Amino acid sequence: RRRSYYLPGGKQFRSEASVLALIEQVQEDFPMRLPSRSRVLIVASQTADSPELIQAVAQRAEQGPCTFTLLVPGTVRVLNRVIDGEYHGDGDAEARVEAAIPILSQAAGAPIIGVVGSPEPLLAVQDALNLLGFDEAIISMLPVRMSLWFHLDLPSKVRALGVPVTEVICSERQFDGTAA
Repeated sequence: RRRSYYLPGGKQFRSEASVLALIEQVQEDFPMRLPSRSRVLIVASQTADSPELIQAVAQRAEQGPCTFTLLVPGTVRVLNRVIDGEYHGDGDAEARVEAAIPILSQAAGAPIIGVVGSPEPLLAVQDALNLLGFDEAIISMLPVRMSLWFHLDLPSKVRALGVPVTEVICSERQFDGTAA
């Protein structure tokens, strides 16, 4: 399973060691946020650059010291899965991360890191929690009638992993038919 990590400006990392070193550097660059900062995992797909998520990130940043990481589960199209069982469809997810990082970094008031994870959203969150460790999560979903994540009850399943979850339900918007 391939993971990609992104920063504002499109810088991409392929190893967890590089990301951990980068997190340490960001912490050194923003020492005022160190004393009791929370590590917040943002989970989003199509809604990664939505106004509702941007507002939620800005509000969370105002509540107290924190760092943010955006996790976008990889996308897998059914036809591609049938043709190539190893296809991970990360191109769509990578494009979403690259588009959202600058906007969310501005809302957070500090650089955030972007990660493309497993195509299965709960598995992607479990990996992020186990590998990078987070204190809380923000899950951004499509409107209720369109959201697979809502109908799968992803927020409750993430809460069961031991982290508090803020749910962001986005308003009606154009989407391409993939889950979020």
